[in-house]
Amino acid sequence: MTPTGPIAAPADEPDTSSGGLRDVALVALKLGCTAFGGPAAHIALLREEVVVRRRWTSDEHFLDLLGATNLIPGPNSTEMVIHTGYEQAGRRGLAVAGALFILPAALITLALAWLYVRYGETPAGEWLLYGVKPVVIAVVVQAIWGLLRTAAKSALLAAVGLIALALALLGGNELAILLGFGLLVALIRSGAGRWRSRTLGLAFAPLGLLAQPATAAAGLLALATAAAPYEAWRLFLLFLRIGATLYGSGYVLLAFLEGDLVDRLGWLSQQQLLDAVAVGQFTPGPVFTTATFVGFLVGGWGGAALATLGIFLPAFVLVAVLNPLVPRLRRSTWAAGFLDGVNVAAVALMAAVAWTLGRAAIVDWLTALLAVGAALALIRFKANSAWLILGGAVVGLLVRGLG
Repeated sequence: MTPTGPIAAPADEPDTSSGGLRDVALVALKLGCTAFGGPAAHIALLREEVVVRRRWTSDEHFLDLLGATNLIPGPNSTEMVIHTGYEQAGRRGLAVAGALFILPAALITLALAWLYVRYGETPAGEWLLYGVKPVVIAVVVQAIWGLLRTAAKSALLAAVGLIALALALLGGNELAILLGFGLLVALIRSGAGRWRSRTLGLAFAPLGLLAQPATAAAGLLALATAAAPYEAWRLFLLFLRIGATLYGSGYVLLAFLEGDLVDRLGWLSQQQLLDAVAVGQFTPGPVFTTATFVGFLVGGWGGAALATLGIFLPAFVLVAVLNPLVPRLRRSTWAAGFLDGVNVAAVALMAAVAWTLGRAAIVDWLTALLAVGAALALIRFKANSAWLILGGAVVGLLVRGLG
């Protein structure tokens, strides 16, 4: 496999699209405009586009990318879109896919930030999420089912997945679950008695390379977060450091921003930060566009651009380094076991997120009906998820927005 052409589909699943730069741009822009619901939902929608509908890649390779991406910092769903662009159209595809996935959310967030500064509040998004969230849950469940059949391909991996799911539901650390079960499967397959430090070093050397940008960015922490008046370069470095070191969900992002912007720098109030995170939750595309909102509040149009660039730039660099290494990991017996363990743990984490989101999304008979109806349309009739999400938004508008 080379990064300059489409991935060969399995022999029994012929490729149905060229996967060139134009196709990559259309897929990324479509997801950027319709991908509500957070990283798990974004990844589910991406899988539908590139595995199910266009057959640019297989579930196995998609899982390998997902597992490897979970081991690096940054917005995972954005990084998966960037991976797709890189593999279908090279470096230009990498840049175009990432930019077009991020841009719609960034522009919507920027408009909301302008309204917020001008009028003191943002338009309520609860009516939108009321109808969209149940549909998103159905999309995520469909993706989990499809990926699970590839990830849990042995009794060992099935057992690992169940244990990882239980630990995730109990609040276990995401990165610890991924690394722990990756190591466990690798050791069981290779045999603890035959484990060699050289093999371990070869398996993890690529990840060590990826850690270097994060370490360098972390070194700027004291410079970027010392209490001081607003300066553009300081804002850029702060979000660059977050983009290069942050693991976890949007809630972890909230903790980072609170510590830096509210407690240390004093650039935002607690309420402004909560409003910024809320906007990131109810707009499509990556949740990290919260940075756009924050940047506008503290630095106007220029601050919005710098914050957005800072938080997403590391994702482009990390994917460019990581992508060529994934096939090498798969060819190594030890590293392949590690990757299989990480992959099934990643699917378990998606399932845990789906369970948590489902409890918040399905709150009455109408949302339950939306979830079941969307699942039936996806599984039985292979409906386009974008239209289902739009339909959910219409239902939310009719019931909550106009009710």
